[in-house]
Amino acid sequence: MNNLKILVTGGAGFIGSHFVKLALKKSEVRQVINLDKLTYAGNPATLKPVEEDPKYQFIKGDIADASLIDTVFKNGIDMVVNFAAETHVDRSIQEAGDFIKTDIQGVWVLLEACRRYGIKKFIQISTDEVYGSIAEGSFTETAPLMPSNPYSASKAGGDRLAYSYWKTYQLPVVVTRCSNNYGPYQYPEKLIPLFVTNALENKKLPLYGDGLNRRDWIHVLDHCEAVWFLTEKGENGETYNIAGRNELTNLVLTRMILDEFNLDPSMIQPVKDRPGHDRRYAIDDSRLRKLGWTSQIPFEKGLKETLQWYKENTAWWEPIKHGEFKQYYQQQYGAIS
Repeated sequence: MNNLKILVTGGAGFIGSHFVKLALKKSEVRQVINLDKLTYAGNPATLKPVEEDPKYQFIKGDIADASLIDTVFKNGIDMVVNFAAETHVDRSIQEAGDFIKTDIQGVWVLLEACRRYGIKKFIQISTDEVYGSIAEGSFTETAPLMPSNPYSASKAGGDRLAYSYWKTYQLPVVVTRCSNNYGPYQYPEKLIPLFVTNALENKKLPLYGDGLNRRDWIHVLDHCEAVWFLTEKGENGETYNIAGRNELTNLVLTRMILDEFNLDPSMIQPVKDRPGHDRRYAIDDSRLRKLGWTSQIPFEKGLKETLQWYKENTAWWEPIKHGEFKQYYQQQYGAIS
């Protein structure tokens, strides 16, 4: 596909902003429209380097706003990549309403616009969390979905809703389910940026439970490359797992962060475990890799570079941690020094 006009929703967020930058570099792309509601996790500063790019346009708005979405589509859209979502499990446990609105209703609004106006591809960004926990082995794309919290349940709803529009209306839909992302510009409610910024501030690292929950990690740039690969190679109506193949416990990861800054394990502060905390996520990404995609960034190298980025870019994250985040943090973890 050439001369593409792409709508990227949630493009001011962590993964979406990296994808926007990637798409703008592609010769086959003539325009990238970034539609973002700019909730607490959306940061325009992340996209400052591309603000003047003639191929780039930003629109502030909500994907659940049907009137706005209709206006955007009237001007012609070739492809939609839907990153827009409420994404943090802890916040979904506190209040699920926003997750249902954005992750399900918002997806429906986008799909309806795509059906009315016609598009070449719709990429629904889902998550490995829709499968739930697995003690041994790995989930393939055909495994039953067993989400364990309001966030993953809302993502499962949007995931299957997108598929239904392929099955019912032959809308050219591809669904992706990725494991945990890490990298620069990630909002510091997530484990890696929270722990590295706490370490830089000489604050304790609040680790849930015994710390033995296991996750697979992939660099955000590898994830974005995989999504772009699937805009070209993904078969309509299919779902693709995207894995980093870097599985480790939260405790091991926490110690890696502390080691990088020569800090003692006494900096770890065990806190009450999250309700319904899945023990282990693991996905089989053989379907994607058989198409020819491979990840490029080794985990230890990517992690070191990410930690260094947060060390060098305090001007990006310090204002975040002293704004809305501070109230959330105290509510979530209590008085941690």
